[in-house]
Amino acid sequence: MFFRQRPAANATLSYLFGCVGLQKAVAVDVVAGDEDWFIEEAQRAGAPIVHVIDTHVHADHYSGGPELARLVGAAYHLHESNIGRAGFEFSPLRDGQRLEAGNVVVDVIHTPGHTPDSVCLAVRDLRRGDEPWFVITGDTLFVGAVGRPDLAGQEREMAAQLYDTLHLRLLSLPPELEIYPGHQAGSACGAGLSGKPASTMGFEKRFNPMLSMSRDDFVTALTAEIPPQPADMARIVEANLRGLAPAPA
Repeated sequence: MFFRQRPAANATLSYLFGCVGLQKAVAVDVVAGDEDWFIEEAQRAGAPIVHVIDTHVHADHYSGGPELARLVGAAYHLHESNIGRAGFEFSPLRDGQRLEAGNVVVDVIHTPGHTPDSVCLAVRDLRRGDEPWFVITGDTLFVGAVGRPDLAGQEREMAAQLYDTLHLRLLSLPPELEIYPGHQAGSACGAGLSGKPASTMGFEKRFNPMLSMSRDDFVTALTAEIPPQPADMARIVEANLRGLAPAPA
C-alpha cells in the first residue's frame, strides 16, 4: 500500500492511498484546486485513481472530488442519503459497503451526527492482514475533538446522534487502529482540534475529553461551544451539491 496525506486550505486534510501492485488508488476529501496534485501523485505511484470519495457534503470548502473523478474517469462517491438532494449523478455509498482497489479495500461506516450523510472509511491492506489498518474519520472524530453538530440544524438532536455514532460505531473499533481525520487545528468544523494530523483509537478513547462524557453531558458540552459557521456556507454547500466548484480566480 502507498499512502499520502495532503494538508490543504482551511486546515483540511485530504488523502490518497491504494495498491501499487494491482495499480489502483482511492482519493478522499479532495479540495478544489488540488486535482492536479492527486493526478500527479497517483502517476508517481503507478496507481490510477479508481474511486473518489467525499466523506460528506462539505460546508467549509469547495470539493474537488467531482472534477477529479471526471478528469481521471473514476467513480465519484457520496452517501446514499444524498440521492435526490444532489443535482448530479454519483455512485451512492451505503453502510457496510466494501470498495476494492486491488489489495486495498475500503469498508464504509455510516456515521451521522456532524451531518446526516457523514461516513467514515475503514481501510485494509489484504497483503498485511484482514484487520483494518486505519480509518479515515472525516468530520466525525478529530484528534482531540469531535465534529460540530449544527450544520444541518437541530443542534441537540444531531449532537445526540453523534454521541451514539461515536460510541456504537467507532469506539468499538480496535484501540491500535490509526485514525486520520478530515481537519486539524484551525478548522471551523469543530472546536479544540489538535494540530497533530493523526492519532489512534486507543489514544483518543483515553485522552479525547469528548469521549469520556455521559450522553447528556456530551450534548450539553458540544452545543455550548459551537464555533461561528463557515463563511459562505450556504453557497459552498449548494455548489458541492451540484458537483461544480467555482473556477480558480
